[in-house]
Amino acid sequence: MAQFTAPNGLIAELTAHRTDLWGVTTAQQPFPLYGEEFKREPHCPYARLRERAPLHRVEFPSGVVGWIVTGYHAATELLTDPEMSKDHRNGTEEWRATASRMPEPYQSRMQVHLMHRDAPDHTRMRRMLADTLSPRNVERLRPRATEIAGELADRIGGEPVDLLASFAFPYAFTVLCELIGVPGAYRDRFDRRWCEAVNTVGPRHPRRAEYVGILAELDAYIAELLAFKRRAPGDDLISALIARQDAGDLSAGELSSMVFQLLIPGSGPVMTFLGNAVLTLLRHPEQLAELRADPGLLPGAVDELLRFESPFELTTWRLTKQDRRMFGGDVPAGNPVMASLAAANRDPARFDEPGTLNLRRSPNPHLAFGHGSHYCPGAALARMEGQVALRVLLTRFPGLRLAVPEEELTWTQAVLVRGLTSLPVRTC
Repeated sequence: MAQFTAPNGLIAELTAHRTDLWGVTTAQQPFPLYGEEFKREPHCPYARLRERAPLHRVEFPSGVVGWIVTGYHAATELLTDPEMSKDHRNGTEEWRATASRMPEPYQSRMQVHLMHRDAPDHTRMRRMLADTLSPRNVERLRPRATEIAGELADRIGGEPVDLLASFAFPYAFTVLCELIGVPGAYRDRFDRRWCEAVNTVGPRHPRRAEYVGILAELDAYIAELLAFKRRAPGDDLISALIARQDAGDLSAGELSSMVFQLLIPGSGPVMTFLGNAVLTLLRHPEQLAELRADPGLLPGAVDELLRFESPFELTTWRLTKQDRRMFGGDVPAGNPVMASLAAANRDPARFDEPGTLNLRRSPNPHLAFGHGSHYCPGAALARMEGQVALRVLLTRFPGLRLAVPEEELTWTQAVLVRGLTSLPVRTC
């Protein structure tokens, strides 16, 4: 496989940093984790940062300055550290001021969900999802997921189509709706723009005002969906969560926020993964041919594709509760620290030939779903959806190929997400 050479701009950014006595990367300015150049190919700069030290001071697209860790072992240590908090109230005044200028995700009522809660609230709320998202329950949905994928594939013709818009998003969203209980009329009303707004909005975003309105639409949609399900409950997860709220086990804000988490982080990453996976396989035709010849490789292939090009480039924020000495550096209280999953999943200290796609890799302890108590509760669902969708695509479209030169593809500028904005393909 061809090796990526960092563009001159990224090399200049990296060489502007120096390593102090503690091995922590420092500079007059923190390293920027954004920009089209960076998002197009982040693996080279992440590798260079990982080689220098595990801890780095960085700037995120929102303007927030914080820290990332870049090695596999540092990431697992961070993600299991009981002294780190997911509660944004533990941030500094500067952090809270920046957050207050964001309509999402920190100040709205949609953000009191699992990813932003510490124990015991996190434990209480997570238990409410356990049965529905268990591997055994998810496996019951596999036949229906296959039907959905097949129906969507039937609508794809030979002309160039955006695989994300025509297949990956409707597939991921429809399967999720089947599992959690979103009725047909509300499925039809759901707007993919809401996912995009959540991923990209920030105080510096040029379209921030537009996204404020889009997120208000999402907020109203969730309120209407909950009102409908309260009037017409069923044997489904949303109805069960409403019953828990009526019983006093959830606040109204927690209920809305959990439904938000199910709809947006529950569907968007699967769409993103499928785009990344298809592009990765098209870039590796020998591996693609091997997978077509032996569909039994799919479970392991999905995990390897998750490792190689995870839909989440970074974990969500964790905040230091007090001044901390960690990974050889001093991090003040209230600072955000994130793990780079992109760097951890290609760490040669943990994976042999990490820059090589190996669909037979075993074991494969990748961190695409996180680690520790905040490990993604929907991991079994995502794996099943990925296996089903790739099987249908590879079986139905033996001539699948890019419809545009690869250099014309663009990547989302979201801080956490590693994914394409579109994937134009031809199917025959």
